[in-house]
Amino acid sequence: MAPGLYTDIGKKTRDLLYKDYNTHQKFSVTTCSPHGVAITAAGTRKNESLFGELHTQIKNKKLTVDVKANSESDLLTTITVDEFGTPGLKSILSLVVPDQRSGKLELQYLHEYAGVNASVGLNSNPMVNLSGVFGSKELSVGVDVSFDTATSNFTKYNAALSLTNPDLIASLHLNNHGDTMVASYYHLVKHHSGTAVGAELSHSFSRNESTLIFGSQHSLDPHTTVKARFNNYGMASALVQHEWRPKSFITISGEVDTKAIEKSTKVGLSVVLKH
Repeated sequence: MAPGLYTDIGKKTRDLLYKDYNTHQKFSVTTCSPHGVAITAAGTRKNESLFGELHTQIKNKKLTVDVKANSESDLLTTITVDEFGTPGLKSILSLVVPDQRSGKLELQYLHEYAGVNASVGLNSNPMVNLSGVFGSKELSVGVDVSFDTATSNFTKYNAALSLTNPDLIASLHLNNHGDTMVASYYHLVKHHSGTAVGAELSHSFSRNESTLIFGSQHSLDPHTTVKARFNNYGMASALVQHEWRPKSFITISGEVDTKAIEKSTKVGLSVVLKH
């Protein structure tokens, strides 16, 4: 429902510029049962380190239970209830074992003209987070704040603005207590081929530094997509993603520093299987 949550502002641009790019090796396999149970085993190798994760998801009507265990002996349990007492309201309870202070209760509410997300830590001195977006699908404004009850300080207060039409999405964020401004845009050039371009400009007022990144994507056929990006520091990246069966993807991506090509080339591979 419009206008969505605060995290939805600028999401199209972030997905275009950052999603699916990687410089490591990842393998993931998911199996689903007709009764709403899905099990995913994933392994990621980065440099000489190997990280593994086992994810089990159980869905029953409006209730979803997610349990994730990883090779670092962490166990994350998330319980989500949709339509919690009223349409548009979702409740999320999460806990990481063995971290006893990690418990968090979150509420999300989506309305035709508003989207609100509130969360509180389940401990004696919790962190309280509140974000809200108000407006319509075409124009919306949002705020995102965090309050630390242990120190009685606001650790985060951000604001955002979003403008949307059928082909163009523009957004403006003020982050880090107003010290960082992020402006982004996404333009769908051709619907039939999924051709799109986007850009993001980030400026730090305290350091007087700016980062500008351009990106594009194009569908070679209904199952193959290519993407590329380039920033003002000379870092260039590209990827090819092929859906060789429904919801199963193989992605090859690369990154290079154009100022030191012979030393900086990195290649990543991701294989996602679902059946």
